[in-house]
Parts: sequence; structure tokens; C-alpha cells
Amino acid sequence: MSNDGNGQTFSKMNSSLKENLLDRMRNTHQSSERNRMARSERELPPAPRRQQARFEDLPEYKQVQAQKLVSQQFGIANPFYRAHQTAAGATTVIDGRKLINFASYDYLGLNRHAHVLDRARETIESFGISASASRLVAGERPVHVELEERIARFYGVEAAVCFVSGYLTNVAAIGCLLGPKDLVIHDEFIHNSALAGIKLSGAARRLFKHNDTADLEHVLRTVSGDYRHIMVIVEGIYSMDGDVANLPALLKLKAEFGFWLMVDEAHSLGVLGKRGKGLAEHFGVDPREVDIWMGTLSKTTSSCGGYVAGSEALAAVLKASAGGFVYSVGLAPVLGASAVASLDVLEREPERTAALRRNGGLFLKLAKEAGLDTGLSGGYSVVPVIVGDSLRAVQLSNDLLAAGVNVLPIIHPAVPEGMARLRFFITSEHTEEQIRRTVTLTAERLKDLTERNFGLGGVDIDQMLKALSAR
Repeated sequence: MSNDGNGQTFSKMNSSLKENLLDRMRNTHQSSERNRMARSERELPPAPRRQQARFEDLPEYKQVQAQKLVSQQFGIANPFYRAHQTAAGATTVIDGRKLINFASYDYLGLNRHAHVLDRARETIESFGISASASRLVAGERPVHVELEERIARFYGVEAAVCFVSGYLTNVAAIGCLLGPKDLVIHDEFIHNSALAGIKLSGAARRLFKHNDTADLEHVLRTVSGDYRHIMVIVEGIYSMDGDVANLPALLKLKAEFGFWLMVDEAHSLGVLGKRGKGLAEHFGVDPREVDIWMGTLSKTTSSCGGYVAGSEALAAVLKASAGGFVYSVGLAPVLGASAVASLDVLEREPERTAALRRNGGLFLKLAKEAGLDTGLSGGYSVVPVIVGDSLRAVQLSNDLLAAGVNVLPIIHPAVPEGMARLRFFITSEHTEEQIRRTVTLTAERLKDLTERNFGLGGVDIDQMLKALSAR
């Protein structure tokens, strides 16, 4: 009987505590809301009646519609969102046709590697698909720690942090480390995700000419203002042009001017260096001299997500404060395991990186011999063929698809107008025959389009504008 009485007393006390807590929460919220409303009423005049904009009236939508009208006028099919019916590597299947494929990030052919698939199956059996929560609260799994330790060891630095998206990695890391009292100086062709991170941080921003360390030095010498931190951001291999950042020159400037150096290795991990360890190995530099190594898991490591590698302190700050880590679900265990398995293969089979280098060099050599404009490419993982005219680039992509080659165009605003291109992603799995055939077809089809003066110059602008305004 006394136990029942104690239970009832405890229940009443618990209920009372709960009500008190809820009352405090309500009072705090209501007080805050009253203060907010009072400030709003005091500071702002009554809002005028306004017309809600339609999405159909947004300039961004009108631009999309204008592009569709141009395509319709020329009878050009949309080259984007082509659905692959198999795992895409050096070859793929689209609409039931087997094609030579140069539109895959699978640089080392690991997406269908037996070891990667076996590790993925085992992980799904044990952990299912999703981590189901932020790692901070309930989403931590052993493979997360394993992957971060492997990345850090692979780079030769103290620690690493993994995120659920490559894009989010730049946004979250830059947004976390910098603020309104800081300055970012970046290559003019840096990834959009880095620009988004800078904007989120509120830091001041300046750019330097693409891959031009002399211009970076000029910018550094003309910096005025009492900035708390300065960060310089470059890419290992530039995703649109395929050229390589000059790391020794950057480190020399870092020693003189004292800034954080961040290197985006999305397209250079597994590609540069004898063992695929990236930009530092490529130049024979101690990787600890770079403050922040960033990269994605969706390319060489055949997974999805991103990482930051560097000092233990850097990793601790990001895990505690980066919103994209703290408030995002943990990386799916199967994706973490696939990335670990890919690193296993990369370390055991460095010949894959060597094969990629041979293929990239062959593609670049043949393209130049065929008179194609490959821009600044060093012949590694990315080789652009610069066409210039956006419409011509789209049609060239479609013509090559019809001939058995899948490669996508890059047009404005992803690149400046007049610099449209086809972007060829080279893999270790491409054969010499595939490369030779593709270069020959590209040169032939581009020559035909050029001789016909096919492109934006043939667009009836007045007719297009009339059609657009009538919508």
C-alpha cells in the first residue's frame, strides 16, 4: 500500500514538474513573440498591399523557356537528363543502345568492382540503408569512423570529417570557418559550392585570374582591411578546364602572406600522383602544409558525399559547429563502406591511376592532332573540347550520341558565354580504340557544324522574343 502511495506521489510530482517546464517554455516563447511584434510595430510602417509574384514571371523561368524555344526552332533535343539503364563507366546503355561513355566520374572503374560490391552488400545486411539520424545524436556507425580514419591516413594528415554531400561539404565547411570579419580569395573558376559557402559565411570575397598565382600575389598585396582570417581556395584539377593548381607557388605565397589554403580535390583524388594521393603527391609536397583538403566521395571512390581532411583541431571544429554535419543525417553506412572499399582497391592497385594517366594523355594528344581546342587541360581526368557557341555544343553532343558516344555539353551560365564545350571525363577503363574513335567522330561532327555555321548566329531573335512574350 505504501508503495502505491509513493508511486502516486512521484507521478504527481513528475506531472507538476512537466507542467512547470511547459509553462516556462510557453512564457519564454510568448514573451519573445510579444517583444518581436512590438519591435515590428514600432519600427515598420504598415505593409502596403502587394501582388504576389508568380513563378512563371521569374526571369529564371523565362530564361529556361527561351532556351526551349531556341531548341524547338532548331529541332534540337534536350541533351540533359539522359537516363542510363546500367552502371555507367567507360560504356553505358541509353534507350537500349550500348554507347562509349565519357560522362562518368568513375575515374578508376571502381563502381562495379567486386570488392566494392561485396563490402556494400555486407554493410546493407548489417545496417540497412540509412543512418537514420544525425551522427551527433543517434546516427553514428563504426564505418563513419573507419572512413574518416582511412581518408586521414591516405592523405597523411591528422583527421577527416565526412558529409552527406560533396556540395554540402564546401557550403558547410566554409560557412562554419569564416564570418563577416574574414576574407576569401578564390580562383575565378572555383566550384559553385565554394561560392555558396562564402555567401553563407558573410565573408568579404575577392577573386584572382584562373590558375594565375602572380595575380593572386597582386590581390594579396593590395588587400586592405583588418580581416580576422584570410582563406585562399583553389581546385586540384579544375572541373571545367582540366588544368592543375600550382601548389608549390601557392605554398610560397602562403608562407609570405599567412592565409589558410583550401584545396578542392573533387577531381584529383585518385588521379594525380603515382599512387593517386592527389595534388600533394603530384608535386612531392608535405600534405600537412595545406590547411584544408576537401573532396568528394562520388568520383574515384564510387560513393556519394564529401570530406574535409586536415588537423585534429579542424575536424573537431567542423564536427561541433558545421551545420551541414551537426544537423544533417549521417552518411548512409553503405556509402561509407563503398568509399572505404574503393580506397582499399586504390591502395592495392595503383596501376589504375597509371592507366588513367595514359588514357588522358592519349585523348589529349589525339584531340590536339585533330585540331580540337582542348583549352588548358593537362590530360588527366578532364579534357574539354571548346566549341564556343552554346547551341553548337548542344547539337554536337546530340550528333555524337547518334554516332554512339555519350558526352555532355557545358553551356552558359556554367561557363562564360562563348566558351561552351563538351567535357570528356576520362577513365582507366577506356580502351585505345574507344578513345581514337571518339576523337575522330568529334572532329568530324564539329567540322560539319562549323561549315554549316550552325549556332546562335542563326537564331531569329525577334521571332523568339515574340513567341516568348505570347506565353
